[in-house]
Amino acid sequence: MADETVEFSVTPRNASDGAPGAVAAFPYDRMTVERFREAFPRARWRDDLQAWFVPGTRAEKRLTAWMGRQWSGVLAYADQRGRDAFAFEPITSPYLEVGDGFVVRTPFSRSVIAELRAVPWARWDAALKAWRVPFRSFEELSRRWPAIEEAARRAEPEERRKREESRKASPEHGERRAAEAERRRSRYPVPEDALPPLDRVVMTHGGCVVFEEVSGELAEPAIAARFYPGVAAGAATLLWARWRRPTHAELVETWPARAPPGPDELARGWWQPVIEVLREERRKAASLERAQATRRFRA
Repeated sequence: MADETVEFSVTPRNASDGAPGAVAAFPYDRMTVERFREAFPRARWRDDLQAWFVPGTRAEKRLTAWMGRQWSGVLAYADQRGRDAFAFEPITSPYLEVGDGFVVRTPFSRSVIAELRAVPWARWDAALKAWRVPFRSFEELSRRWPAIEEAARRAEPEERRKREESRKASPEHGERRAAEAERRRSRYPVPEDALPPLDRVVMTHGGCVVFEEVSGELAEPAIAARFYPGVAAGAATLLWARWRRPTHAELVETWPARAPPGPDELARGWWQPVIEVLREERRKAASLERAQATRRFRA
């Protein structure tokens, strides 16, 4: 692997008190930071910028000159140190190839991607369809390698198939399928003596809904107890009410409750949503409607 071009940035910036200076941003490396602090003892890390701030009217020029002089030497030293560390304690894995640097090739796994993104200097090579990691990042790669390798093994097609078969054979899977089938029927038990308002957004144990009609059909006690345990009608009879998902516009127009629901409201199974719930439901509805609009546009 050829040596990578490393980018850093130097930008003029004033301090919080208006003092002139510049900020320097570069990928983290402990040795680089040590050399940088030696060259710029007045530099301070800025969390809001995720960069180093160097005060002074000539800070930008000094930073640019230092980067030009030091960067190649810093990286060469860090790479050599990584090579030595790897030779002393190598990583042996079917997911790792070693040449002028490391090439990590695994089945697709979000966990692997998250780990590699946290490794300094690691980058995705689209041509190779693999991650390239220079020797200078060996210390961090070695620290994260057990998690990377475990996630890669779990992402193997055979392991995925075994987990899927095990999941389907579990009693929980059958119960989830039954619950999903019941929800697709778009019905909800409501007490005969506490019917919900129609065509208005209300909160239920299953989320925000708009009830369209109460059919008068009796809700089977066994079905209600199995899939709607939060609804307790007491001596009243439970009836099936038909519902639909509210639109984003309806959720925006819904007036929030001043206080969370009390025990009686929870027992009857429906109540007026509070503002925190409405905000989350509005976010979900907006995302769903955008996705539906995109699919219609593409079709």
